[in-house]
Amino acid sequence: MRTRFIAGNWKMNMTVSEAVRMVESFKEKVADVKDIEIAICPPAIDIVPLNEILKDSNVELGAQNMHWEEKGAYTGELSASMITETGVKYIIIGHSERRQYFAETDQTVNRKVKAAFENGLKPIICVGETLEERDKGLTEEKVRIQVKSALAGLNDEDVAEIVIAYEPIWAIGTGESASPSVANEVIQIIRETVEKQYPGIAEKIRIQYGGSVKPHNIEDYISESDIDGALVGGASLDAESFASIITKSRP
Repeated sequence: MRTRFIAGNWKMNMTVSEAVRMVESFKEKVADVKDIEIAICPPAIDIVPLNEILKDSNVELGAQNMHWEEKGAYTGELSASMITETGVKYIIIGHSERRQYFAETDQTVNRKVKAAFENGLKPIICVGETLEERDKGLTEEKVRIQVKSALAGLNDEDVAEIVIAYEPIWAIGTGESASPSVANEVIQIIRETVEKQYPGIAEKIRIQYGGSVKPHNIEDYISESDIDGALVGGASLDAESFASIITKSRP
């Protein structure tokens, strides 16, 4: 059975002092949770102080982005080895906001995934369609292409460690969300795509849903057959809210 995984993507929110206060409160609220994996993905500037707070806790750290090169003249970027040394376990790759605003492509996603594994990081790969693509019936085609491209050239052992987050772009930060059944259907497509590319691996990987996940709707999503957790945005910025999502996700 796949272990459920709830991760919070803070995006560009939380100063260091705000992050420290939130995490000190949050870790106490979820200290007894042993049957779900938990992670927080804060802005890079928050990672080092949060690692000190979370060292002996049941909450893992993730980062929101990285460059695929090991070093070089890439002003403003962070390499996988830099991130690994800070105590981070997970790395979000290919979030729609990175694709939309910062020219992320399926090809750069694949390069980052490979670099992540070379440095001991576990990728959370984001895939999803726009509202226009959904209206045109292109959801399946879009997510299949994104998944195939992201996983190209990997070995079976690495693929088994990957987390995929289905995040319909039209539902991110809008208050709208895909219905649990629709989200599950797309996640089944994602799993089928992995199975065709890497036979025998698909049932091992965890696939999250992301897109306006809140305490009031998480139980509906997590009860679906193929949804293994959630990548939570705004609701992960509040200790009480995020802890409630986790508590309600327990098997």
